[in-house]
Amino acid sequence: MNYIDIFLEALSAEKGRGEKTIASYASDLNHADAALPNGLLNASESDIQNYLSALPDRASSIARKASAIRGFYKFLMLEKIITTNPTKNIELPKRARPLPKLLSPDEIGLLISSAGDIKTSVRLRAMIELLYASGLRVSELCELPMTGILGDHLLIHGKGAKERMVPMHAGAIDALNKWLTLRDDPDSKYVFPGTGASGHITRDGFFKILKKCAMLAGIDEHRVSPHVLRHSFASHLLSHGANLRAIQTMLGHEDISTTQIYTHVLPEKLRETVEQYHPLSNKSKAINK
Repeated sequence: MNYIDIFLEALSAEKGRGEKTIASYASDLNHADAALPNGLLNASESDIQNYLSALPDRASSIARKASAIRGFYKFLMLEKIITTNPTKNIELPKRARPLPKLLSPDEIGLLISSAGDIKTSVRLRAMIELLYASGLRVSELCELPMTGILGDHLLIHGKGAKERMVPMHAGAIDALNKWLTLRDDPDSKYVFPGTGASGHITRDGFFKILKKCAMLAGIDEHRVSPHVLRHSFASHLLSHGANLRAIQTMLGHEDISTTQIYTHVLPEKLRETVEQYHPLSNKSKAINK
């Protein structure tokens, strides 16, 4: 009896997992089954540990395979096919989180000024200014409704239907107002209308124009993307002393630990302050004991 197939059927039928997830689980489990001396069904804890240790040193790949194997044994335990779980004491490798890519403030300025060399320069300048001024996600920018403009703030409908207010500085407001006077479709409900079915400029459309702008600015196009501008917004604010909680709110991060990745840009003194007083840091925990 092929218990891997039975497990995969259960994932699909009971858990509603998608085809790609099922295919990934199947590949990982069959690979482990073939590599283990006695197969998955008869593997010991040391067999599993040795197998994971011998995998290529890519934390995300090891974590994925280990997760699939643990899920398989959990299923076997629930079905009373085995009485001992060989993965009970095995820890999953932690995934390394890459540092965000950034542009310098001078490069941001160069990118904005180069927007003037693009056919749709006024729109592009407004979009770049808003991304860098308010740290919007590219989807939030492209889908920004006219009703989201509230004076010098934007009302953003973010992930999970959550709303947040983000400020705009004078330069961004000026760029936005110039675009609004020239907007192609004044009746559109979107700030940045498009000709496609969505009614607004698409992510891909903006991405292509931004890449062209980077080339005109003399910046490696592979270093420039909407997400890089969002990262740069957060990192530059933090490096100039902005409050980490305030940046979390502006970015729409649900968990402060997501925002913490930007602390790598801090000057040493500010870094020490964050490490000492941030509620998730080890130093803070030691002080508060």
